[in-house]
Amino acid sequence: MKINRLLEISTILLNRKSTTAKKLAERFNVSTRTIYRDIDDLSSAGVPVYTNRGKGGGIFLLEDYYISGTTLNDTDYESLKIALETLEATKYPNVETVIDKLGSTFKNKEQSTSWINIDFTPWGSDINENNKFNDIKNSILSRKVINFEYISSYGEASKRHIEPVKLWFKGRGWYIYGYCIDKKDFRLFKITRMKNILITDRTFIFRKTVSSKDKPQENQSMSLIDLTFKFKKSALYRVYDDFDSDIIKINPDGSGEVNLSLPVDEWIYGYLLSFGDGIEVLKPASLREVLKDKADKISAAYKEKL
Repeated sequence: MKINRLLEISTILLNRKSTTAKKLAERFNVSTRTIYRDIDDLSSAGVPVYTNRGKGGGIFLLEDYYISGTTLNDTDYESLKIALETLEATKYPNVETVIDKLGSTFKNKEQSTSWINIDFTPWGSDINENNKFNDIKNSILSRKVINFEYISSYGEASKRHIEPVKLWFKGRGWYIYGYCIDKKDFRLFKITRMKNILITDRTFIFRKTVSSKDKPQENQSMSLIDLTFKFKKSALYRVYDDFDSDIIKINPDGSGEVNLSLPVDEWIYGYLLSFGDGIEVLKPASLREVLKDKADKISAAYKEKL
């Protein structure tokens, strides 16, 4: 329907600020002439949209324009509010204010999302401690180098200087992705492990464009190992919590086996040991030996206390 196309064109322009008639025509499977008629209709309806011809031209929307709440239906409102509440649950600052404004815009819809509650709060930590989240965000926007103390997954403490590129939420935690001046490479740092953050006066130019398709690792030089472990029925719930069902082989008695690749560092040792006797690593043999050695040391430490 034309009205839906007009609304979607407005949304595209709000998100991108500009596009071309050719791209819109391909998206909606109509002619460019139809798109230009749509633009005229939007302009007549009061939407501040305009076109520029020639090289570098296209279809543009004035910077300060926004769509009022009346253009969103109940389903749109519900999806938007859930998205904001999910962001709020990750401890992203100032989202609560936006949710309150949204509620005042959509009166009589306050109960539409009462069926869902989202809470990613980490046990015993707060990523916005000492306003570090806002400091990092501001350093990205102002392109300022930041200095901080960091504890790696190996337990090593170091001072880092990075050119921050993007905040990243992954695996129930916030990370910052940026170019580490000390390591001369891009790295991912977990915010909860960053202490004494200082925004410097040193500015930088982004070394590359980071897209949503990038999948950086916390230590990009980290190697992966092919891991196979079997698990007892008592550990099944955790296996389903952490791994895709496609790689889980279940036996009739509820036990099973998992095959996957994981990064080799101190994290993997602690993670596997956290299962207790619920799992047994079958291969590689080198990992079995490391876990056995660590388990022996844990056992010895407790025996000394008795």
